[in-house]
Amino acid sequence: MNNYQENQNQNPAQLPEIQSAVQSMPQDMPDLSTTHVHIMHDMREKYQMALTYCKAGNIPKAYQGRPADCMVAIDMAERMNVPVLMVMQSLYVVQGKPSWSGQACMSFIQAHPNFKDVRTVYTGKPDSEQRGCYIVARRTSDNSEVYGVHVTIAMAQAEGWTKNSKWRNMPDLMLAYRAASFFARVHCPAVLMGVAVEGEAEDIENSNNLRNSRNPENAERRNIL
Repeated sequence: MNNYQENQNQNPAQLPEIQSAVQSMPQDMPDLSTTHVHIMHDMREKYQMALTYCKAGNIPKAYQGRPADCMVAIDMAERMNVPVLMVMQSLYVVQGKPSWSGQACMSFIQAHPNFKDVRTVYTGKPDSEQRGCYIVARRTSDNSEVYGVHVTIAMAQAEGWTKNSKWRNMPDLMLAYRAASFFARVHCPAVLMGVAVEGEAEDIENSNNLRNSRNPENAERRNIL
């Protein structure tokens, strides 16, 4: 007699309970083994695509010869329902962290189905601390206006962003990029997929450095933690 038969003979009273439990299980429960196979198959397909993409001469150099990076771009493009090349051209790495270009962020907002008539509005006198920018759009559902955060040069200076030379050399462009990133994070955060927008990584570091210089005790405490 094999082990299976011994177990059956030793526990005959458990059979009705087991059968009842199996019958009570939802009929639409996913087959985890099948799901795992599908995931692995999908990954293999994406990697094969990545091997092809990384050999192309017309993709950004950051992706050439890098199938793993291409695979990430393919996966993000699939999730966002946009062309792979658009992701590759708009996503780059700053200080080890991926960032969307400012132009891409604005494109995501303009293409979002919840908004229309997306505009960039500048305020204040050029080349002054009062110079500012915000994004305004209309909801497609009720035609109401939606306003983004009003970003100004004074804000950039207070946060330490102006240590980045781009804020000094092209202030209006950086104002527009930051206004677009704030609008997206508040009103349609899913389009960014948790990725920073051009300039944010550097500006966050500059802001932290500025706060640390103003309060070195807190900086030392954070380093200890």
